Amino acid sequence: MNDRMTSAPALPGVRYYLPAIGAPERLDADVVVYGATAGGATAAIGAARTGRSVVLLAFGDHVGGMTASGLGTTDVGDAATVGGLAREFYRRVARRYRAADPHWDVEAGLAEAILTEWLADSGVQVRRRRHLDGVVMDGRRISAITTDDGSSYAAKAFVDASYEGDLMARAGVAHTVGRESSEVYGEPMAGVQRSTNHQFQRPVDPYVEPGRPESGLLPGISADPMGATGDGDRRLQAYNFRLHVTTGPDRIAFPEPDGYDPGRYELLRRYVEAGVYELYGRCTRVRGEVHDMNNHGAVSSDHIGANYRWPEAGYAEREAIFQDHVRYQAGLLHFLANDRRLPERVRADTRAFGLAPQEFAAQSHWPHQLYVREARRMVSERVVTQHDAAGRGCADPVALASYVMDSHNAKRVVVDGQPVNEGNVQHPLSTPFGVPHRALVPARGECENLVVASAVSASHVAFASVRMEPVFMMLGEAAGTAAALAAADKTAVQDVDYGRLRGDLLAGGAVLSTGDGHG
Repeated sequence: MNDRMTSAPALPGVRYYLPAIGAPERLDADVVVYGATAGGATAAIGAARTGRSVVLLAFGDHVGGMTASGLGTTDVGDAATVGGLAREFYRRVARRYRAADPHWDVEAGLAEAILTEWLADSGVQVRRRRHLDGVVMDGRRISAITTDDGSSYAAKAFVDASYEGDLMARAGVAHTVGRESSEVYGEPMAGVQRSTNHQFQRPVDPYVEPGRPESGLLPGISADPMGATGDGDRRLQAYNFRLHVTTGPDRIAFPEPDGYDPGRYELLRRYVEAGVYELYGRCTRVRGEVHDMNNHGAVSSDHIGANYRWPEAGYAEREAIFQDHVRYQAGLLHFLANDRRLPERVRADTRAFGLAPQEFAAQSHWPHQLYVREARRMVSERVVTQHDAAGRGCADPVALASYVMDSHNAKRVVVDGQPVNEGNVQHPLSTPFGVPHRALVPARGECENLVVASAVSASHVAFASVRMEPVFMMLGEAAGTAAALAAADKTAVQDVDYGRLRGDLLAGGAVLSTGDGHG
């Protein structure tokens, strides 16, 4: 399917879509997991632990999702709420580092190595470069899924562990994209929100010709209106890449991407000229001189407004969006390190860092996974909302979420002649909250043998806490275990006995209430 991929790579070897290698195959298993994220890995391991045969389909060459692609400083929240296979993963990290148990920070290569070995030891069959092409339905059940290399994978039960919810959508399961209005679920933090964090601190002229609105807006600024607080829309919190950077003497200079255009950073140049340089405010140490570089400030690595079509785009369009994100972020760093219109202090501070040479060597030391913070979200009989984060509680928890509701900016607009970022939410929880089993399975009357591990049934606001990688690992374990129970009992996933599921999860060290914590 190379004809689908029309976007030239912004950096050598950095691709979203890689064509399959080898002949097509037909496999039959008890459980098939689509999406080799960290949650997909724990779903496969959890299902295999029950004695079921399991196939894990990876979209690219790697397993581990963001956990193995630069997100090295883990968003833990309350560490006592992390249990089961997620806890075991960070214990394994600690053993590899010969450090205190658990060890929450992990370099990408080590994370992938641990998950790869664990999958092999569990007897999971892993297939790489498998891209969903079709779903074969038998009534309300998936009988097989096909991939675009001509392969077919049949199973009694399936798990969708993709960040995008691609399998869920192809199976006809109800879902949504974007931000609900505050009226839909009665959530004060829903919809449009004027950002306090990651906001402009100084006035900056937003127009191509300063002082002349008729000259047009600078790149990165939308002509859309701000909107009223609480308005719903289909916008998404911004994506970026979580880079492994280092201050070591062997650091790789930030490369100039193909198609580099310094003009797209004029807003940032003017902001620096106004006296603000804050790029490294969220560059946190992982190990030694290796750091995890995340978005920080008004203009940073988040490519605000560039991802709206990603969830429902085809592979060719996603490739174009992916390359645009690589080009934007690599260009941003190259600009800050080299553009002579910037103060020497800024350029020198930027050049003090570089890409970590031991990571992602096959792809220009650039991560393989775009940080898809949010895409499709299932709409099931139970939707997790801000009210859960306020202590509503649930009768069938399969994991606890404990991190703040953390949603990045969704758009950048002009208000009263000044650029303004909109959509950032960083709202604390009243207490860790349970993610119910019902939020992992489609509504009755929809698909009966699919469990969703990442694109779960949650509002935009609540998903901003659920979306953390340790929670996805715990949800993956629950999804894989539930799928295995449904496969063994030949029941619909909606009819899996919660008591049995709970017992299996607790036996594996899961934390399902604050009283179960690890202290």
